[in-house]
Amino acid sequence: MTSQDNTIKKGSISIDAQNIMPVIKRWLYSDKDIFLREIVSNGVDAITKLRMVGGHQEDTEYKVIVTLDKEKGEIRVSDNGIGMTGEEVEQYINQVAFSSAEEFLKNYTGEDASGIIGHFGLGFYSAFMASDLVTIDTLSYQEGAVPVSWSSADGISYEMGKGKRTEHGTTITMHLSQEEQEFLDGGRVHEVLDKYCGYMSVPVYFEDLEDIKNRLEEKAKREAEKAEKARQKAESGEAQDADAPDEDLDMPEEEPGMVLINDVHPLWLKAPKDCTDEEYKETYRKLFRTWEEPLFWIHLNVDYPFNLKGILYFPRIKRDFSGQDGQIKLFNRQVFVADNIKEVIPEFLLVLKGVIDCPDLPLNVSRSFLQNDGYVRRLSQHIVKKVADKLNALFNTERETYQKYWDDINPFIKYGCISDRKFYDAVKGSLLLKTTDDTYLTLDEYKSRNEGKTEKKVYYTTDKARQAASIAPFENRGIDVVIMDTLIDVNYMSFLEYQGGADVSFMRVDADIKGLSEDTEDGKDLDRETLEKRVREALDMQDLTVQLEALSDRDIPAMLMEDEQLRRYKDLSRIYGDKNAFPERYTLVLNRANKSVQSIAAMEDEEKQALLLKQIFDLARLSSRPLEGDELKAFMARSNKMIGLLAQQTAKPDNKDGDA
Repeated sequence: MTSQDNTIKKGSISIDAQNIMPVIKRWLYSDKDIFLREIVSNGVDAITKLRMVGGHQEDTEYKVIVTLDKEKGEIRVSDNGIGMTGEEVEQYINQVAFSSAEEFLKNYTGEDASGIIGHFGLGFYSAFMASDLVTIDTLSYQEGAVPVSWSSADGISYEMGKGKRTEHGTTITMHLSQEEQEFLDGGRVHEVLDKYCGYMSVPVYFEDLEDIKNRLEEKAKREAEKAEKARQKAESGEAQDADAPDEDLDMPEEEPGMVLINDVHPLWLKAPKDCTDEEYKETYRKLFRTWEEPLFWIHLNVDYPFNLKGILYFPRIKRDFSGQDGQIKLFNRQVFVADNIKEVIPEFLLVLKGVIDCPDLPLNVSRSFLQNDGYVRRLSQHIVKKVADKLNALFNTERETYQKYWDDINPFIKYGCISDRKFYDAVKGSLLLKTTDDTYLTLDEYKSRNEGKTEKKVYYTTDKARQAASIAPFENRGIDVVIMDTLIDVNYMSFLEYQGGADVSFMRVDADIKGLSEDTEDGKDLDRETLEKRVREALDMQDLTVQLEALSDRDIPAMLMEDEQLRRYKDLSRIYGDKNAFPERYTLVLNRANKSVQSIAAMEDEEKQALLLKQIFDLARLSSRPLEGDELKAFMARSNKMIGLLAQQTAKPDNKDGDA
């Protein structure tokens, strides 16, 4: 179409595949609201192109304006960018899937050519996901260009003619279909723009014509009421005290009009040295709409081997990950793409929060899904390396600070070690064990401190308070007991033992008495076979393993042991919902050096002996887990009975004669 041609042209759009419009509407985009991102992104690209070809003017305020016109049922997206000629509309709009970005870059070799995402093409046709009529009004920046008007009701047939636009740029008008009336709500549109366009590189403004109209009417009404009150006062001759506060004085308010949606210079694009801690925290609060503060963060600012910018924040991580609200936002040249894309962000990092902006990501036509590309895998590995480097740097230079973070971040680190061997290899020197006395040790430090005491074992507790009785004998011998109380620890300990090369085995304090026994003659003369038989009979547990050992802590009558590996299997089964996969199998260790045990073994009253043996067993069991149901009822009844027996034996006889 030439500058002298005023005729109306009709035709059908050339498409590269049959029935492509139904595919676009139903399958190409994962979320329907994404059409706004695509159309606004096209406007941003149009301005970027204009700057690249040198057609911009320094005194011009370049921007994209999104207008919601509820009365007309329309959303209009207008930019003052490069615009299009009739020939370009033919090429870029009437031939679906023609990549204008690719064509543009063939003819432009400037340094900033990589900044183009793509102008029109399939992105433009996302408008038909929500519209039953789409129009284009455009004017190219080229001197002598003629404005062009284009419209289509279905994305297949179109009308194209001379337009009325007088300034270079493009306006896309979308008349929303009946099914998509939700996008006529100003709050909904603002929400979508904030989600997708909050950090685009060109100012994006939103104006809700209905809201502006209502606010202007309300303002005019208030001013009229104020003027009427002033008139009435003047007519009544009421004196006005100059020093008295004006009861009708309005609070300052924002003038009705356009609202700026985005921050064109997000923090992650700046150099880390130019960013303050408060800016990092403010960006965190803005991105994730929270008043919480992150523990610390990693600023990714890489030019080689990847063009990668971003900030990863470490929040306080829940011990079992349940409900963990991690969120890493993926951007492509400041355009939001999606949350938590596992191809780029390894799963174990998804408990973090943050933003990653990578202009070289190989996105498909919808900008939403990554192609299976070796570049993406290398990028993912690089991000993992940066996280490991940050953790190691904190450990090596700010260990005290790192230790303060450990309780909050250790579930994530342990999960990462199990999930990614390279991550484990990178951070294994910075992995800590927290002891019951709140000391933080590396595995090598634990081995050194406990050398000669533990026979290559790391003793641990899953509940410091409940297992205090089992912990005490180890602490009394100067053996460090570490705390392993998160769900991930069962798998983490097995990983260290079998794959991590830890050269130790982990043993819970109620799983092993080696190191707690001593060689003494006390109680050696007890009838072991008879006592073991009486214990099984009293407890009605014929399969119970009973041992007589001399424990170094002579005040403890007994300890209840459970095989470490069997208990781990049980814990894993409970995690996966099968509580009855493994039977309970314990070993009752009677302390032959304990005076009470020696006395019980010598008792002739079998009923009282059985009573005390049951009590010893339950007390030993209480050191590892609570009693419940019938167990607790029996324990309480037995305890009450023992109190009565003890009271009867120690009570003084009645003094009936009144003798002193």
